[in-house]
Amino acid sequence: MNKYDIIHTIYPMPKASVDKLVENIAEVAYPKGSLILEAGKTERNIFFVGKGIVRAYVEAKGKEITFWIGAEGATVVSLKSYIGNAPGYETVECMEDVILYVLKQSVLARLFQEDIHIANWGRKFAETEFLQTEEKFIPLLFTSAAERYEVLLKNNPELLQRIPLECLATYLGITPVSLSRIRAGIGKRQG
Repeated sequence: MNKYDIIHTIYPMPKASVDKLVENIAEVAYPKGSLILEAGKTERNIFFVGKGIVRAYVEAKGKEITFWIGAEGATVVSLKSYIGNAPGYETVECMEDVILYVLKQSVLARLFQEDIHIANWGRKFAETEFLQTEEKFIPLLFTSAAERYEVLLKNNPELLQRIPLECLATYLGITPVSLSRIRAGIGKRQG
């Protein structure tokens, strides 16, 4: 996705406002395995995924627990750092070679002051991020692992080809062995 597509996906604005925002977004490339955010460090910038896939994880009991996966168009931001200027708890890793668009927090704050359309875009951006978080975590309370896998298969089938199974398993809140069983069970039903 290019910068314009990402901006319009979040909230459409007049061309002059979009152009002002785009001219303040830098493009950077990271190779597979690079860390965009690191747990315990403060990163106040916002990143948008133009190409590639990234994952956010935390370490617990010596294991990496993937809690978020983002592909083209996704936003990478440590809200604890962005809002609270404090070290984040997550690490975000490039699972492929990626192209990211970077927007500095200080620049965005200035643009919010200068342009009401960009300020409204920022409000809509925050609302969208909160909604996506709710849509990810609330189903963990009342759906089975098999149901979560089927939703993933329906909504994001490309992830199955692009992310290692152990990352997908922790993302779904299960072990790799359980994920293999679920996949085998679905395969039998479809076969």
